[in-house]
Amino acid sequence: MQAFNLIVIFVVLNTAALTEGIQVLSSQLILVVDDEMPIRDMLTMALEAGGYDVLQAENAQDAHALIIDQKPDLVLLDWMMPGTSGLELLRRLKRNELTEMIPVVMLTAKTEEDDTIAGLESGADDYIIKPFSPRELVSRVKAVLRRSERGDSNEPIELEGLVFDPVGHRVSIDGKLINLGPTEYRLLQFFLTHQERVYTRDQILNYVWGGNVYIDERTVDVHIRRLRKAISTRGHDKYVQTVRGAGYRFSTQVAEQF
Repeated sequence: MQAFNLIVIFVVLNTAALTEGIQVLSSQLILVVDDEMPIRDMLTMALEAGGYDVLQAENAQDAHALIIDQKPDLVLLDWMMPGTSGLELLRRLKRNELTEMIPVVMLTAKTEEDDTIAGLESGADDYIIKPFSPRELVSRVKAVLRRSERGDSNEPIELEGLVFDPVGHRVSIDGKLINLGPTEYRLLQFFLTHQERVYTRDQILNYVWGGNVYIDERTVDVHIRRLRKAISTRGHDKYVQTVRGAGYRFSTQVAEQF
């Protein structure tokens, strides 16, 4: 909490400069979830200065109700809250087909690698460690929203029983819908539209997360594991191949080398 108080200082000093070089679509709705009102207010101030509409919730129960009723474009979720934690709420959202595609950015003072991986593997689209500046907050939110809206083609892509439907925003295998988080969905879209070529982790980060977001390359590995698990029911995971010392490749021609 003491470290996070720096955010208040950053907001007061930098709010006027927030929108320099940052263009944000209006009418995008962000839900801020934190049990401390001063923190919610400071985050709201930063986001509104960036051009977003903002809702607030002080606990997981209120947040879930707002998510169902208001359908925000993104949830900014604090990890540590009394009662139901932010991580528990995240997992609940990702288990529900009505809310699983809503992007979630976790806010936390936790800096341990295991905590970061736990958040990402539970479905978080990004993970911001406190303290941070308002410009970083708005830039990261913008990048996540941009990724969630990206789509290069409206034509379904079919591959040996797997159907990727960008219009319906669905993925199925042998006619059965599979559960993919937003980041895994974009990863699969990237691989299906960029087959038979090796991409470094940095290249994948730039495409899926955006070039202006600073994320550890290990994040790619976490989401690759989740994607493989989701599409493994008929062995499609073998097409997402690790190329040692280089990166990843999606290939049906050399799957035996996976």
